[in-house]
Amino acid sequence: MKDVYVLAIESSSAITLDALRQAFESEEVHLSPDASGEGFSVQAEGTRVEVRFDSAGPPSELDPRLLTGSDESRQGFQRAKGSYRISLEPGSGPQPTVPVFEALWCVRTLMEQVPGVLLDLTSYKLHDVADVVEITELDFDIRDHVNLHAVAATEGDTPLWVHSHGMEKFGTRDLEIFHLGEEDLLAAEMFLHELCTDLAFGQGPEVRKEVHTSEGQTFMLVPSEEARVNLLGVPLETFEGHEALFLSVVSPLGRHNTAELLRPYRERFIPEPEERTEALRAEAQALLLAFKARFQRKGLMEPLTFLARAPFETHPEGQAVDENLWLEVVAWEDGTVVGKLVDGAVHTTEWRKGAHVEVDEEHLNALAISREGRTLDEEEMRALLIAERPM
Repeated sequence: MKDVYVLAIESSSAITLDALRQAFESEEVHLSPDASGEGFSVQAEGTRVEVRFDSAGPPSELDPRLLTGSDESRQGFQRAKGSYRISLEPGSGPQPTVPVFEALWCVRTLMEQVPGVLLDLTSYKLHDVADVVEITELDFDIRDHVNLHAVAATEGDTPLWVHSHGMEKFGTRDLEIFHLGEEDLLAAEMFLHELCTDLAFGQGPEVRKEVHTSEGQTFMLVPSEEARVNLLGVPLETFEGHEALFLSVVSPLGRHNTAELLRPYRERFIPEPEERTEALRAEAQALLLAFKARFQRKGLMEPLTFLARAPFETHPEGQAVDENLWLEVVAWEDGTVVGKLVDGAVHTTEWRKGAHVEVDEEHLNALAISREGRTLDEEEMRALLIAERPM
C-alpha cells in the first residue's frame, strides 16, 4: 500500500464510526474499522483503500512552494487541525485508474462529512471539494492527476528538462524528456499528457519498443537509468530532489533529440487565421436557423450528432483569454444552447471535457454534424440542412 492522498480537515477529531458506516456502507462497498477506531479500510470494485486519521494535521515536511492549487486551498490546507491519510495499491484492480478513483470517491464521501482540502502526495496538487466532485463525475483529465515541471538543465537554445509528477499512483514511472526550448513547452505538455493518459489506463507503449505515431514520428520509452547515460552536459545536481526513477522519451536510437516528434503538437497551437474564423462564424450564423430546426426534429434513434463551437474565457497564467471549444448540443432552450464539452480547454482545467455548459446562440462561431462518428464536410452539412427546408 502507498500513501497517495492526504485530506486535511478543519477538525482535530476523527469522524465517528457510526457516521462513517452510515456514509459508506452499501451493497457495493464494505467498510472495516481499524484497531484505533478512527481509521478504516474500504473494499470496492476489487480494490482496497486504507484510511488513517492523524490528529497532528497535514504533514509539515512538505515544501509549500511545490504545492499547486488556489489560494483558498493553500490557506485551508495550512489551517487544518487534523488529517486523513489515504493509501492504495497502485496498479491493482481491473485497470490502473480504478484504485485511484475508488480512493477519490472515498475522499469525496469524507468531505461530505467534514470540510477539508485534499493533497495529492504524488503530484503536489491541492483540490477543494468542488475539484473532487468534478474529477469523480466528469470525463477523465490527466491534468487533474499530474504536474509537469520544466527545469533548465543545460545551457543553449534547448536547455529544458520537462518531467511529470503523479504517475506513481497509477503503478507506473513518471515521464521525462530533455533538450527542449521555451517554444517547445506547449507541444511537449500536450504530448506528455496524452502519453500519461495512455499509461494511466494501462495502454501505454512497452519499454524499449519503438513506437510509431499516427503522424509518422517514432520514439521509445527507456528507463531513465539507461537513457541518461547518453545525456551530455547535464550536471548531476540537476536531479537533486528527483531521485525517483523515470521513463525517458528518446529517439529509436536512444538519443535525446525529439524535435521532430513534437512537430504535430506544435501545429495544434498555430492560431486559426482570422479570415478562417470569420468565414466559419458567418457560415454558422447563416445556417443557424436550419441547424436549430434540424436538431429539434432529430429522431430518437437517428445517428446524427450536432456540434457547435463557441469562445470560452480561460485564465492561463492569470490572464483572460478566449479559447474556442466544441460542444455536443443536447438541448436548445429559446436562444440558449445547452451542451456537453467535447474537449476541455487546452491551457487550464477551468472548462473540463464532459462538462455541461450553456451558450447564447449568438456566440456560436462554427457548426458541424457527424453521422455515425464521421463528421460531415461543409458541403455535405449544407446539403443536409437545405434539403429539408420546406419549398
